[in-house]
Amino acid sequence: MTTLLTGIAELTTNDPHYGRLSDAALVLEGDRIAWVGRAKDAPAADERVDLAGRAVLPGWVDSHTHLVFAGDRTAEFEARMAGEAYSAGGIAVTVKATREASDEQLAEGLRRHIAEAVAQGTTFVETKTGYGLTVTDELRSARIAASQADEVTFLGAHLVPPGESSDSYVDLVRGEMLDAVAPHVRWCDVFCESGAFDAEQSRAVLTAAAERGLGLRVHGNQLGPGPGVALAVELGAASVDHCTYLESSDVDALAGSDTVATLLPACDLSTRQPLPDARALLDAGATVALASNCNPGSSYTSSMAFCVATAVLQMRMSITEAVRAATWGGARALRRETGDGAVGVLRPGARADVQVLDAPSVTHLAYRPGVPLTYAVWRAGQRG
Repeated sequence: MTTLLTGIAELTTNDPHYGRLSDAALVLEGDRIAWVGRAKDAPAADERVDLAGRAVLPGWVDSHTHLVFAGDRTAEFEARMAGEAYSAGGIAVTVKATREASDEQLAEGLRRHIAEAVAQGTTFVETKTGYGLTVTDELRSARIAASQADEVTFLGAHLVPPGESSDSYVDLVRGEMLDAVAPHVRWCDVFCESGAFDAEQSRAVLTAAAERGLGLRVHGNQLGPGPGVALAVELGAASVDHCTYLESSDVDALAGSDTVATLLPACDLSTRQPLPDARALLDAGATVALASNCNPGSSYTSSMAFCVATAVLQMRMSITEAVRAATWGGARALRRETGDGAVGVLRPGARADVQVLDAPSVTHLAYRPGVPLTYAVWRAGQRG
């Protein structure tokens, strides 16, 4: 079954060969892109969809979420808006609720949040464990996540559970817990931050994960300057996420590495932190991704369009840079931007993840902030 999408006013491909096309068309075949080009050159297809002058771009690639959870933290949010400082400790509230929830409740919450994201143009979702913090609860979180998300990351090193020693807990994470979850995840992450895990504890967890063949990610430099970026680059992590507080040496390290700087502006707004210096990273040559960090405590939004608008309006990114960071950049952070079935890009052989805007160009994402512009979505060739 082939589907021709035509009547495209502006087509953002993220592919250097095709670039950005006007008066364009796409052909989808199964779960792949079969053809890209000008509408006048489009081949015949089994089905034809006229998009009537709308813009088309790759679906958002949300490379950083925490969607396996239970409970509510509106009281914490309200207190923060009243002036209380954010700290990592609020995670414990979600841990308690998540442990008490049934598998069915966690799975339904995950399904609901993914559906919400897809309706807003997100077609590829990474999510993490990290609200269980026991072997049993991290394992079930990993299994539930793997049943629905496109990518799963083990984040047992999210916080030291109350009443436990940090060193003993790190030993558990890098040993029995990692062994249990490894068959269900592709990545391992660690919260390398004041109030969570220091550099050596983070290194121990990440080294153990690498020995088991998992890719590496780091939460770093969120609450203040710290070792997260340097550690991520040293260990060859695919991404270091947050990057709110960067020294010039951190920017240089990222620019000289393959580690993606994943920026989470919705989180910084929600926690009243300064926004990351995206301009410094881009001007230095670092690869930047944008992600939602959807979670119940510090960034309870699944709107990638909100993140893009914030990046353009407040972080001095161009619309082209922000859209690329929220699509190709997220794919690069997940090492999914190349080869057959690539995401974050529209070219023959890529996964058929397509977002149609009810607007003639991607510029409207920042020009009309807060307006729901997603008109249609194809995810792996299936119209949502």
